[in-house]
Amino acid sequence: MKLGKSDTDRQAAIDRSLTLELVRVTEAAALAAATWRGKGDEKAADAAAVEAMRAEMGNVHIHGRIVIGEGERDEAPMLFIGEEVGAGDGPEVDIAVDPLEGTTLCAKNQPDSICVLAMAERGGLLNAPDVYMHKIAIGAGYPAGVVDLDASATVNVKALAKAKGVPVNEITACVLDRPRHAALIDDLRTAGVAIKLISDGDIAGIIHAVNTEDTGIDIYLGSGGAPEGVLAAAALRCIGGQMQGKLILDTDEKRARALKMGITDPNRKYRTDELASGDVLFAATGVTDGTLLSGVRYGKNTVRTNTVVMRSWSQTVRWITAEHHR
Repeated sequence: MKLGKSDTDRQAAIDRSLTLELVRVTEAAALAAATWRGKGDEKAADAAAVEAMRAEMGNVHIHGRIVIGEGERDEAPMLFIGEEVGAGDGPEVDIAVDPLEGTTLCAKNQPDSICVLAMAERGGLLNAPDVYMHKIAIGAGYPAGVVDLDASATVNVKALAKAKGVPVNEITACVLDRPRHAALIDDLRTAGVAIKLISDGDIAGIIHAVNTEDTGIDIYLGSGGAPEGVLAAAALRCIGGQMQGKLILDTDEKRARALKMGITDPNRKYRTDELASGDVLFAATGVTDGTLLSGVRYGKNTVRTNTVVMRSWSQTVRWITAEHHR
């Protein structure tokens, strides 16, 4: 049914309200996690973020369903996959959360620990199992198919350099610093590519790779968590860029778990809009200072938070700095 002007205006008002409500959810998680920042206790920091995020989400006017969260029902007391969340009096939506991406970063007070949430129309977010995912991402402005997950790293960076109109040695790649990436890193360095190694936080890493003008990073390569891949794809739906992901289902147990979650093709290569489709909202609040967001800052009487919130339908990106009275 085609919406009339009044219906469209009403829908827009609902969307604006939800955007601000999402900000409050990630802010609450960041404020809670920040109390454990630099104290060496990853589990306590994560638990604080989960509890605060779950409590604040109860105030959001949605019929929400967690599709990516803290694990299965028997693994997590809250924000588990399948849990119904929200006040129950709004639109039916799917929710993906990473209450504290970079728990180690938070515990060590290192850059780019963030609290993340994505929301989409029901069925809009891939219900990805908690396995690894091969990922590749580049910024907007390139023709489709410039890079491909099935091609080698060398082929991809050469194709990207050609499309950008620069020599390969002016390309910078972002890669998680993991032993499993040793061969990838060797290939990139042999090709003459500069590498930014990150210790954790590949949601922020992928966003950096598509925000080249601000970060100087051209491409993200490697494997990381599949849930984080879906959250990153939600952000890319809002800011542009290309991403591909392929689940690493290398055991019978993983394939069975994926099938239970609706993954019928274990070898499927997902595009950005297949990981996150429809109208998507994305919000992230910084816990520690980073290149994406500033961390929680304590003043004498206030606490300051820094949040980015995005929407795919309007391609709007808002940066919100808030002061919370202590």
